[in-house]
Amino acid sequence: MKISEIYQYYKETYQVTTDTRTIQSGVMFFALKGNNFDANTFADEALTKGASYVVIDNKDYYKDDGRHILVTNTLKTLQALAKHHREQLGIPIIALTGSNGKTTTKELLNIVLSQKFKVLATKGNLNNHIGVPLTLLAMNPDTELGIVEMGANHFDEIAFLSEITKPNYGYITNFGKAHLEGFGSIAGVIKAKSELYNYLAKNDGLAFVNQFDPIQVQQAKLQKTHVISNNTKLINYKEFVALEYNNKLINSNLIGDYNFRNIIAAIGIGAYFDVSDKQIKSAIESYIPKNKRSQLIQKGNTKIILDAYNANPTSMQAALEAFDRNSDTSKIVILGDMFELGTSAKKEHQYIASLASTKFDSVFLLGENFYKTKAKNTIKHKNFEAFQNEFNKDFFKNATVLIKGSRGMALERIVDLLT
Repeated sequence: MKISEIYQYYKETYQVTTDTRTIQSGVMFFALKGNNFDANTFADEALTKGASYVVIDNKDYYKDDGRHILVTNTLKTLQALAKHHREQLGIPIIALTGSNGKTTTKELLNIVLSQKFKVLATKGNLNNHIGVPLTLLAMNPDTELGIVEMGANHFDEIAFLSEITKPNYGYITNFGKAHLEGFGSIAGVIKAKSELYNYLAKNDGLAFVNQFDPIQVQQAKLQKTHVISNNTKLINYKEFVALEYNNKLINSNLIGDYNFRNIIAAIGIGAYFDVSDKQIKSAIESYIPKNKRSQLIQKGNTKIILDAYNANPTSMQAALEAFDRNSDTSKIVILGDMFELGTSAKKEHQYIASLASTKFDSVFLLGENFYKTKAKNTIKHKNFEAFQNEFNKDFFKNATVLIKGSRGMALERIVDLLT
């Protein structure tokens, strides 16, 4: 069946899912395959739960009932359908990528632009070869502007996602030491993330550029650009970031001065799309971080800064330096391993361990990589379970605790220990 034909079925509801747990009436279910599962086996379950159609690529599960759509490859069909849909939408789409701050910037930009437009943005962290198509297919005729977050851990991934998304605008948050296992070096990171710039340059797109980032300025100099971050001034970062924009004080609910750049990106792009200063201020001040990203949690007399959604050497260093500038007196740091660093893992973990030990008296290090480091003022555990076994809740009373690590470490479990 041609994509144009499948598209007619999709248009009945403009709803697509790959998860039988989230089936809604009328949805189109795509049966994807992974290393340990084959969703073709769930096709009938999806129909029973309310799906109108199931797209499968295993003929053993096909039934000639008008509801089973047999294709050669369900993933490629999902991507092709998303690309076809994007071509029909005819709306402006902003693509975001970068090593750190993608999701926070996306959330801020979403709330700012929603003051004026009907916006659909990437939900959560659905920013890969599956998540990006799902984001595009969630857009319907009522959508006026799209925001698509793009992640990558190898070369050509951003280029591939750009061809599907066809963004009119793009923004790269920064270039940091993330996914070095796939990119090899910071130079590799810059090359990979700049694939977004390359797409925009070839397709008459516009790149938003942070003037305070010299690498951004350099990488984007050969294409249409719009410089953001003018008319902003950092006022306070000891706890929540406060800034002045066009003589208006904006008090955010974001912790750490590293979030200043995320905020001014949302302000600058919002202003480009003619969102008023009043609307921008209201939007930024109403945003409360969640989902383990710079999330402030109060547990009795213990204050927790939970930043455990992800971590890499660049974001880890920024978080430690910001925490060091925090005005609270009693500060404790709990760090978990950083993943996907390849041969750089030993060096990068040692650097972060040494940095933390010079700034704070109480530093807990969790994970196989941190366990191998050598640094004063650190207490090391090979894994969370070892930390849990020696956990003393009283030690954290009347303190502010920074918790940061890669997603695979699941350090949010420490919050439960503090409860």
